Amino acid sequence: MSAAPGFGPSFVDVLAAAGRLEGVARRTPLLEDSFLNDMAGRRVLVKAECLQITGSFKFRGAWNRISALDAAARKRGVVAFSSGNHAQGVAHAAQILGVPAVIVMPRDAPAAKIAATRRYGAEATLYDRKTENREEIARRISAERGGLTLVPPFDDPFVIAGQATVGLEIADQAREAGVAQAEVLVNCSGGGLASGVALALSERAPGLRVRTVEPEGFDDWARSYAAGSPQSNAAATGSIQDALMSPGPGVLPFEIGRRLFGGAGLVVSDDEALRAMAAAFARLKLVLEPGGAASLAAALFRREAIQGEAVIVVSSGGNVDPEIFARALAFA
Repeated sequence: MSAAPGFGPSFVDVLAAAGRLEGVARRTPLLEDSFLNDMAGRRVLVKAECLQITGSFKFRGAWNRISALDAAARKRGVVAFSSGNHAQGVAHAAQILGVPAVIVMPRDAPAAKIAATRRYGAEATLYDRKTENREEIARRISAERGGLTLVPPFDDPFVIAGQATVGLEIADQAREAGVAQAEVLVNCSGGGLASGVALALSERAPGLRVRTVEPEGFDDWARSYAAGSPQSNAAATGSIQDALMSPGPGVLPFEIGRRLFGGAGLVVSDDEALRAMAAAFARLKLVLEPGGAASLAAALFRREAIQGEAVIVVSSGGNVDPEIFARALAFA
């Protein structure tokens, strides 16, 4: 793994990740619908990562990290911490590669995500996100079990390089759609996906500029971009956009993002995320989770804050509990 200027992976590492993922991960489609275009007042191109293996982009980074381990590390196993999508990505990648996996997950994570992680064969250890530190728990488990490899959800160059392959696909698909200039809205928690996509696009499609999207009350990236330094969130819970509630930006993603992001972060409400879920289902037949719909919500309901005749949104995940999905469909 080489390093980009300052921190993180280089574009060469992104290409290496694409090689590891070839024939394993899905090339998800870039979709468009005239009704959504009318709602947004511009072309809306939806990168449907909810159709990725395990239902989110997280499989890409997990596979790139675990498949790069040597035989001894694979035999010892891996440990990760996640509210659900990274958990499933790591669990399934480990299952395919025959690697034991332990996942530290919050007790209040969606039941569907906990159940799916266990179905992929991983051991799920639950914790209280209000009173316990998930990274400390994971590192303790690693030490107690003989040195399991930690697979972080975003602060890891292999993970970022894996997520960056979304950007490689967007560059090609946008070119095919005739879009050379656009803002690319990326749902953002720790920032592994947003920073990876920005890294790939800076090389392959510099006219496509990444902006982050977050829930109200968890806008650490928007505040960090404005301040020029990492900012944290005061709350640990309080949004149905559970996939986007990290404590603050990751170190590596922030160093990449502050160089390569193309504008201020956007913020959406839970109701707007639910309305975007309903629109995605009605118009594109996509099932999105609230955090996976935030970028589409920004395109539809923050149209005055977006520049240009087209916008690309990364619909990052579709692992939603039925009760939450039913709430969203009430907006249809």
